[in-house]
Amino acid sequence: MFKNIVRIVLSIIAFVAGYELFKFAVPSVIATTNFPLQLPAGWFNFLGGGITGLIFYFIIPHIISYLSKFSSWAEGKMRLVPTQDIVLGVIGLIIALIIGVLLSFPLSRIPLVGPYLALVITLVLAYLGVNLFLSRKDDFSFITSSIVRRSPFFTDSSDNNYGGKKGVPPKVLDTSVIIDGRIMDICKTGFLEGEIIVPGFVLEELRHIADSPDLLKRNRGRRGLDILNKMQKELSIEVNIVNMDYEDIEEVDSKLVKLAQDFKGVILTNDFNLSKVCQLQGVTVLNINELANAVKPVVLPGEEMKVHVIKDGKEAGQGVAYLDDGTMIVVEGGKKHIGESIDILVTSVLQTAAGRMIFAKPSSNLSEKVSAKQ
Repeated sequence: MFKNIVRIVLSIIAFVAGYELFKFAVPSVIATTNFPLQLPAGWFNFLGGGITGLIFYFIIPHIISYLSKFSSWAEGKMRLVPTQDIVLGVIGLIIALIIGVLLSFPLSRIPLVGPYLALVITLVLAYLGVNLFLSRKDDFSFITSSIVRRSPFFTDSSDNNYGGKKGVPPKVLDTSVIIDGRIMDICKTGFLEGEIIVPGFVLEELRHIADSPDLLKRNRGRRGLDILNKMQKELSIEVNIVNMDYEDIEEVDSKLVKLAQDFKGVILTNDFNLSKVCQLQGVTVLNINELANAVKPVVLPGEEMKVHVIKDGKEAGQGVAYLDDGTMIVVEGGKKHIGESIDILVTSVLQTAAGRMIFAKPSSNLSEKVSAKQ
């Protein structure tokens, strides 16, 4: 709605500008060329204004789109610049411009080249002023620290407080971890600190998944969008959408790595391959699956527990049960106890990249009970 209002207003302004331009140009053309007009000059003014307005009406959406992309790019780059550098750059620019303006008065009196010479010298002084202050920023630290500390408009980038925690890097979410949904519960527990960043290209990928003709993919995509909406509304930590894109990079995973490098952040993912790529690129990665495996209760060989056998295993006579956290237990000789809750004795534990698998057998107490019944 806002974009449409801006489009209409700018088109009206373009119409008025075109009308005024033709109002000035038509009499000049008639006076210099003696061109005979078949219509009153006012009609040409309205025609020129209408053409200008229509041209702007159709090109304004493209202009707004390019300006939005440039704004997102500039915002992302500016976030990486320390506040002290911005303050020193502005101070150096102001001082250089003041000197340039003072020099422009005598220089402008030089015939022909005076005004141009004054402009060139002012621009050169502005460039030198910014570079001089930035190259000596350590010497001017007393100025910037005082300004940053007292001003409510600046925050110190060296003590950047992502999510209200000093020195905590932002967490960049990928598509898999959003769809998975466990990130919401982890954030609620308070184990994650700092700002949560959702890249715009990840959000776009979620939207494409949510619009997929495949029912399963569509449900997963919509679930991911719902989780993001809940995270923004319910979580106490900051969740921001960053509309930065890298058009020269095609792969979403590569874009994630580049964005994490630019923001000096950490990637949260469930993707095993992305984790390996991040390690090769020197980017810190937090894998939710690794976290889930790490917090599973420790089970040692020789322990006894009670489980519910729900199906048969791959090998003859085996039964399969599951712990509350989803860990699979293969019970030797458990096929005949399918549908029953039995006591088992853990014989071995196998840890794999996909998770943990427990091997067990019915406990001696159960064997004694079975023997007594027979």
